[in-house]
Amino acid sequence: MRIGILTGGGDVPGLNPCIKTAVSRAEENGWDVVGIRRGWAGLLEYDLDRSFEDNESQVFRLDGGRVRTIDRAGGTFLHTSRTNPARVKASAVPSAVQGATPVAGDHKTVDCTSHVLKVLERLGIDALIPIGGDDTLSYGVRMHQEGVPVVSIPKTMDNDVFGTDYCIGFSTAVTRSVEFIHALRTPTGSHERIAVIELFGRNSGETALVAAYLADADRAVISEIPFDVEHLATLLVEDRKRNPSNYAIVVISEGALMKGGEVIESGLEDAYGHKKLGGIGQATGEALKKITGIDIINQQLAYLMRAGAPDSLDRMAANSFANVAIRQLELGHSGVMASLQNGAYTVVPVDTCIKGQKRVDVGALYDPDNYRPRIRDPLGKPMFMY
Repeated sequence: MRIGILTGGGDVPGLNPCIKTAVSRAEENGWDVVGIRRGWAGLLEYDLDRSFEDNESQVFRLDGGRVRTIDRAGGTFLHTSRTNPARVKASAVPSAVQGATPVAGDHKTVDCTSHVLKVLERLGIDALIPIGGDDTLSYGVRMHQEGVPVVSIPKTMDNDVFGTDYCIGFSTAVTRSVEFIHALRTPTGSHERIAVIELFGRNSGETALVAAYLADADRAVISEIPFDVEHLATLLVEDRKRNPSNYAIVVISEGALMKGGEVIESGLEDAYGHKKLGGIGQATGEALKKITGIDIINQQLAYLMRAGAPDSLDRMAANSFANVAIRQLELGHSGVMASLQNGAYTVVPVDTCIKGQKRVDVGALYDPDNYRPRIRDPLGKPMFMY
């Protein structure tokens, strides 16, 4: 057996422990492991006219010695990218690509999947373990549809992969956010201001909701519910008055939407059709300043949420997902995604990730009138109540 492992999309703490566990377990079975660099880009850019050794910038062999210490750090040892071989700009197709077909309805984009399949055949890959969010894993679905054995692992600090209650990186992102929210109480209270703290999360409000809940922030604005900035201002002014230190804090998701406004995006679409989100915190802070006359502290936590080593929960989830994936291959199974549901590890069909959207259960967990988490009765619910 020879397996290929890759990590795609944004980096999160926990990827390296996942890689290490998968490699160590595979090595115990006497299997070969190939590390694919920079997500799907490693396969897209592989030069079939060169040897394996001459393609070391794209792929390389992994063994216990090479991964022995990688779990001590965050990020991904394999590096990452947002490459989608099925949607490559015709002007940016690597020179090494052998075979590309135009994407229907888009004369500027080509599908290089035929090249990727040739590379996998050349490498002798018997199974792929892609570790990523719904974008990265969606191309894993394509590989499965093309007949490649795939066992995928969900990761994203946004915790929004459909089909699993938990994704690698979420716990550490929330932990970091809670720490920084508390730290920002110092300048906010010292200057008697209102702090607007924007968190990553794309179109899911889970990171903002959970971080605000655990940090006991005054208000939380999430992506799922458009918000009235005038009403938010009134609430925050009241919160500030009630606070003996005369300050207030609101946590806002980067995908949040003001009533009558638009989601703030910038830049060009990536290979999966997404623009860069961010800026709603700044816009909200400016509006609050205009309405209330109170000075604002605006802070985007951004990459600080995904920086550094993983916490213990993300290490546990990463190791367990890796063990689930290797066990599936030991049993001869593929076409599945490792998953955590109702507190138990399991697997779901690999295409589950593209069959829906995972969002906050507003009715159960959020008060949309007062912009606050509403988690009153955890009895009978799993650890992750989503």
